[in-house]
Amino acid sequence: MRFYTKTHKYYCGIDLHARKKYVCILDSEGTVLVHREINCNPESFLRLVAPYREDLVVGVECMFAWYWLADLCRNEKIEFVLGHALYMKAVHGGKAKSDKIDAHKIAVLLRGGMFPLAYVYPPEMRATRDLLRRRNFFVRKRAELMAHIQNTVTQYNLAPLGIDLGVEENRHEVAQLFHDPEVRKIIEIDVAMIDAFDDVINVLEPDIEKTARQHNLHALKLLRSINGVGKVLGLVMLYEIHDINRFPTVQDFSSYCRLVKCAHESAGKKKGVGGSKIGNVHLKWAFSEAAVFFVRHNPQAKILMEKLVKIHGKGKAISILAHKLARAIFYMLKNNVPFDREKFLATA
Repeated sequence: MRFYTKTHKYYCGIDLHARKKYVCILDSEGTVLVHREINCNPESFLRLVAPYREDLVVGVECMFAWYWLADLCRNEKIEFVLGHALYMKAVHGGKAKSDKIDAHKIAVLLRGGMFPLAYVYPPEMRATRDLLRRRNFFVRKRAELMAHIQNTVTQYNLAPLGIDLGVEENRHEVAQLFHDPEVRKIIEIDVAMIDAFDDVINVLEPDIEKTARQHNLHALKLLRSINGVGKVLGLVMLYEIHDINRFPTVQDFSSYCRLVKCAHESAGKKKGVGGSKIGNVHLKWAFSEAAVFFVRHNPQAKILMEKLVKIHGKGKAISILAHKLARAIFYMLKNNVPFDREKFLATA
């Protein structure tokens, strides 16, 4: 966990919502200078902070609507920091809670050097990252529809399909297997939705690929030098990592990827582990998938996986290999070198 520890003359805490925000501005002595609710538009905000822009920092808890405020502060040369929502316990605790109280707590955390930092993703690549996440969302929904077709076949005790529903020609005759017209209509709807998702996904992927090559072609090639990291996994890693230099150590990177569990200790006694849900879920998925594909495409890796499975079981073995791949990628990007499979397997 990293905290914002810079000192300023004025500290602005904002409890941000979609249409309104509560603003609290403190001076270096902790005196409340401003404490009021305003509309979420640039003019109102700039007018309110105008007397304090000489040395001001703005802090906001991470929520879905922070983009515009971060970009506004960047354009206006105002220091902006984003608070990690899960770490801001002081904001969510307390006997009473309101927007006014939360704004003051955020300003106090800023002033006291206890404001937990989240990453402010820069706008140059942010929209493409969100587009890629949307593409992956569509792929998951498409897979759910295919699973529903398979489940309906089982529900009516029909013979297994034995075909790949991902191929358009294969799925268009499936509805005819059902005699009930209403069930047939359900399958036809599923197939129509799968076709629609295919059309969207097939348009998105080349567009994202083209943009990624303009953003950072070299890093993309380094990531794809790993056996098993293909087009989509390489893109996910590129946009979710963004800049490897924002991670001081390989342990910080592994933690961010949700690939390690943190020990809980008190009075010299271990109280278990936790924190497995804190980090980037998209990187967790990408590295887990990369581990599976790495084993599939490397005979030597299969031998390593068999040894890990005997000791730890299949699920933990995949997690261990995913962690090792994440560590390798950290040093690859830091040192600007492609993946060395022989070296990786020798050290793993």
